[in-house]
Amino acid sequence: MADTIFGRIIRREIPARIEHEDDRCLAFHDVAPQAPVHVLVIPKQPLPSLAAATPGDAPLLGHLVLVATQLAARLGLDGGYRLVVNCGRDGGQSVDHLHVHLLGGRPLGWPPG
Repeated sequence: MADTIFGRIIRREIPARIEHEDDRCLAFHDVAPQAPVHVLVIPKQPLPSLAAATPGDAPLLGHLVLVATQLAARLGLDGGYRLVVNCGRDGGQSVDHLHVHLLGGRPLGWPPG
């Protein structure tokens, strides 16, 4: 997998407003938010997309979702929130590094934004 902007954020080569970090993932605020709260939760392990995930990635995928839900509670998204995973260019994925969008802070319709 080619290096991405997310890899550079993980290595602290690019600054980010970090909300959470543990041994498996990093969560930070999106620089172009689509909602009042827009946090990206990314694995530290390179995984280009959801389509590249294998059964062995299930614990990591579950961890990303659990971290996102914990962040939603901590960030006061009591009225609800959306988790979005775009997959592939046609599916709206702009960075080839799996990421979960946590969106909230206002009523969200479809499409988001």
